[in-house]
Amino acid sequence: MAEFLLELYSEEIPPKLQIDARNNLLQNFKNILFENDIKHKNLEVFSCPTRIVVYINNLPIKIKKPEIAIKGPKVGVPENILQNFIRSHNASEKEVFKKEIEKGKFYFIKKKSEEIYLENIFSMNLPKILGSLTWKKSMKWGDNNLLWGRPLRSIFAIFEGKILRFNFNHLKSNDQIIIEKDLIEKLAKIRSFKNYESLMRLNRIFFDHNERENLIKTKFELICKKYNYNLNLNTKLLDEVINIVENPNVLLASFSEEYLNLPNEIIISTLQVHQRYFPLFDKKKDKLSNFFLVVANKPDKKNLIKTGNKRVVEARLADAKFFWDKDKSKNLIKQIGKLKKITFFDKIGSIYDKTQRMRKLAGLISDDLNINKEKVEIAASISKSDLSSDLIGEYPELQGVMGKYFALTQGFEADVANAISDHYLPIGNNSVVPKKPISISIAVADKIDSLVGFFLINEKPTSSKDPFALRRSAIGLLRIIIENKLNLKIRDLINYN
Repeated sequence: MAEFLLELYSEEIPPKLQIDARNNLLQNFKNILFENDIKHKNLEVFSCPTRIVVYINNLPIKIKKPEIAIKGPKVGVPENILQNFIRSHNASEKEVFKKEIEKGKFYFIKKKSEEIYLENIFSMNLPKILGSLTWKKSMKWGDNNLLWGRPLRSIFAIFEGKILRFNFNHLKSNDQIIIEKDLIEKLAKIRSFKNYESLMRLNRIFFDHNERENLIKTKFELICKKYNYNLNLNTKLLDEVINIVENPNVLLASFSEEYLNLPNEIIISTLQVHQRYFPLFDKKKDKLSNFFLVVANKPDKKNLIKTGNKRVVEARLADAKFFWDKDKSKNLIKQIGKLKKITFFDKIGSIYDKTQRMRKLAGLISDDLNINKEKVEIAASISKSDLSSDLIGEYPELQGVMGKYFALTQGFEADVANAISDHYLPIGNNSVVPKKPISISIAVADKIDSLVGFFLINEKPTSSKDPFALRRSAIGLLRIIIENKLNLKIRDLINYN
């Protein structure tokens, strides 16, 4: 039995593009194996930043294709259509015959039983498989026309221990892989998957993303157990980190305790969103600690990586502290006027215009929910005030959350402050919906205003595009109403808006 091994060596491909490419290649190879009825044991696709690897084992050397009759166009079609059918199947006119079936009389080509070597099947189909890969973002380089996630430098392909020859754009397949270490490139001939694995491991290249995941998780668990920490693992961040390293080394680093006085969200966002680090929580105190985990791409024997990461994090947190101290004392009501300078959308007006519409609409909703109208209107008016702050300019993902902290610091009541952060909910299918009456009224007003505004200027979602997330707003609106068992007259609110 034979094995097939393919390696696509390129510049570093971003995580999401890697994952998409793995999935596409897996499906494309499944299709080829199924269409040709090729028996095999395993079909696996792996990737690391510079390599995408396809491995299939227990393959036959050749397959026997049974005699088949291929249906063509209906008798009576123009001659050029018939000739195209004949050419597409590499047949001659002598092989064409007519046959009456249920839907009429058609041309057929009889393909005789034949033995085909798998090497030929792969050589013929690999350019099509690679050419059909779609990239959300691609690059073009040099004087060739190839579009790839990042510049493709080499294609390694072997079948049954021998080079599998084919051309893909300007590249020719070969039986050598590139090992790059300390800016020095070396070539190595490979004859089997076992040989490939050994060489990769020798050079500390873990091309199997599943293995890298297990290595990282195991190290996380060991560190947390040893130092008594909790890790609320962010799976999206983990998926990203797995695919930006090929030799994962987990480091325990820290920042100065003085920054723990900042809101947790600022610290967590700094670590996770801006630096791709994993914050740790103290088990005993049940709160965020000043320690975090870094996944580096090489060992840190001299603690240089750890020291560098500590310096970067503390610099970011120092900036955040400066903005926090500066912004938290700025009166949210006085900041409303600054929203006039922030455009919501060209034909709909500014953020200020939006908050004023929300204030009126939320006031109307407050009558239906039987809650304090004055508090609702105040909450709606200041709901977007944090967008004018420097802190949100640095941390846009914390809009609403920082507004809540600013409001609490300035003495606003808790339900008004909570409405500033809660009115953005739900932010996804698995997200919670606002439950407090004031939060509900502001969230409903915000979503109705967006939906009505964009539909009025004919910026409606299509079957393939929804740039302003109007479907999410509509679904969120329905979830708020259904899950809170509200009795609101949506038509009246839309007309009023």
